[in-house]
Amino acid sequence: MTSTNLFYLLIFILTISFIINKILDILNTQHFDDKIPDKLADVYDDEEYKKSQNYKKTNSRFSNLTSSFSFVLTLIFFFIEGFKYVDDFARSYTDNPILVALIFFGVIMFGSDILTTPFSYYKTFVIEEKFGFNKSSKKTFWLDKLKGWLMSIVIGGGILSLIIWFYKLIGTNFWIYSWVLVAVFSLFINMFYAKLIVPLFNKQTALEDRELKFAIEKYANNVGFTLKNIFVIDGSKRSTKANAYFSGFGSQKRITLFDTLIKDLETEEIVAVLAHEVGHYRRKHIVFNLITSILLTGLTLFILSLFINSSIFSEALGVSVPSFHIGLITFGILYSPISEITGLFMNYMSRKFEYQADNYAKDTFEAKPLITSLKKLSKNSLSNLTPHPAYVFMHYSHPTLLERIENLEK
Repeated sequence: MTSTNLFYLLIFILTISFIINKILDILNTQHFDDKIPDKLADVYDDEEYKKSQNYKKTNSRFSNLTSSFSFVLTLIFFFIEGFKYVDDFARSYTDNPILVALIFFGVIMFGSDILTTPFSYYKTFVIEEKFGFNKSSKKTFWLDKLKGWLMSIVIGGGILSLIIWFYKLIGTNFWIYSWVLVAVFSLFINMFYAKLIVPLFNKQTALEDRELKFAIEKYANNVGFTLKNIFVIDGSKRSTKANAYFSGFGSQKRITLFDTLIKDLETEEIVAVLAHEVGHYRRKHIVFNLITSILLTGLTLFILSLFINSSIFSEALGVSVPSFHIGLITFGILYSPISEITGLFMNYMSRKFEYQADNYAKDTFEAKPLITSLKKLSKNSLSNLTPHPAYVFMHYSHPTLLERIENLEK
């Protein structure tokens, strides 16, 4: 294969991916006005359903705009040999391959973020504001942006630097050492994410509501689940939407409840949501996801090691000097169809795990409060109750609300 053929193969992959996503979006929009299933008739009244439809349509139009902008921008960047210009810019400052890669990706990511920031700003302060979701201040928005950049530089830059250092030091077997590095980092983040990362963005406090805390502890004792760390996070700082999640292992495990969740749900509904999260832990879903992610990372790095030395990877992007960072760009696009397949598998497993966690909550607590909590959370977030099955198959990590309720009522 010539570098020209490879270039057009990359364009073909990007284009096909964009077209498939647009087809799925169109199919999904055709269901926005569907009649709500009878089992979900009590989620919205007529006025609320119209608001939900308006929210879906507004987000759909905005998503089409942003994705089309990104796609066109990407194509332009490819055809004007943008990667070559950025690579030349990086090499004008240093010959060190690690520093060249850091400058290269820094320019690409920083430039991309600057171009897309107006869209995220509009999404937060116009769309989310219009439908009553946004609680974020402009100061919080820009501080989040700054913190995100700093984390990308420190964590992303650090990991990339070590991987390139392994590559320069030991050649094609770099993937083994890189795999170990990523595996250790993934385990570390899973253990200490709530203690190290979350505090950079949100305030966490120990649950003080005595009635709720007693109900949670009573449930935990009934199922023999040791739970000492129950925290409340100030999710209302940014949005009215609610959530809860489980993190950590062993003595580091903790349940985190959004303050909006506590505000929106009754005590037994919150316990039902917590029972669902305990179900994930008891059914080893967190461990499965972690191990699977590490194995997939190992596979990706191994395949990368087979092709990273190929000069055609750099030549396809118009860069005459072969390098790890340019090869990484080309490989990432070529690998994306495989990544889509593994993503479909992970989404399928995630939906399966949601059923299992729901069943655990039903068996160890009750189905009814979990059903009412799911309905309330869907209502308060103006969720789409009638998505197209193909869209669900490709994009949903959770079953639809109707599917979950039908499962819980069995």
